[in-house]
Amino acid sequence: MTDTTAVRVMVVDDHPIWRDGVARDLAEDGFDVVATADSVRAAVARAGAVTPDVVLMDMQLPDGTGVDATVGVMSVSATTRVLVLSASSERDDVLAAVKAGASGYLVKSASRSELRDAVTATAAGQAVFTPGLAGLVLGEFRRIAGGGDADTDNPTPPITERETEVLRLVAKGLSARQIAAKLGLSHRTVENHVQSTLRKLQLGNRVELTRYAIEHGLDG
Repeated sequence: MTDTTAVRVMVVDDHPIWRDGVARDLAEDGFDVVATADSVRAAVARAGAVTPDVVLMDMQLPDGTGVDATVGVMSVSATTRVLVLSASSERDDVLAAVKAGASGYLVKSASRSELRDAVTATAAGQAVFTPGLAGLVLGEFRRIAGGGDADTDNPTPPITERETEVLRLVAKGLSARQIAAKLGLSHRTVENHVQSTLRKLQLGNRVELTRYAIEHGLDG
């Protein structure tokens, strides 16, 4: 079983029964639940005080949105990663969350084990999406690019076809080992492709790489 004890989590939701239930489940699964919050204001204040590794973020809060809270949290705690946990799977909500800096997006129908694995993966720097949502966001950015709204002054740097293929799978939330199995490559080769792509695009980690893929509509 994956070690969760070092992962510090904050749960942001304005429904106390749901918020407390999720916090309790995570604590029982071994996470260190360092805070909960019920509003944008509280989320930003507490994130600045406790610097959690992962914030589980609802999209609908009484004094704003999860997008507002995500921007605020990341401004006061730069190392925190935000994983949206929302009842909404609407394109606009998913797209807005990713643009604001969220590392992933789960809908509230996710099982307890799916949530546990998603929090662990988010803490490790992976992008996590409920199945179908990554494709939805990629498709939206392809549509925008196809409509002529893409930034033509900032062309995609020259990455190879294989690097693009790996990047597309990273954007879907696959781990390096899963990508290796899918493409028939070694784990080391996949990691080399990822590191090469990071260098070429001047990005710092897989979350930034995923965001780049979404913004440029790279789907292989």
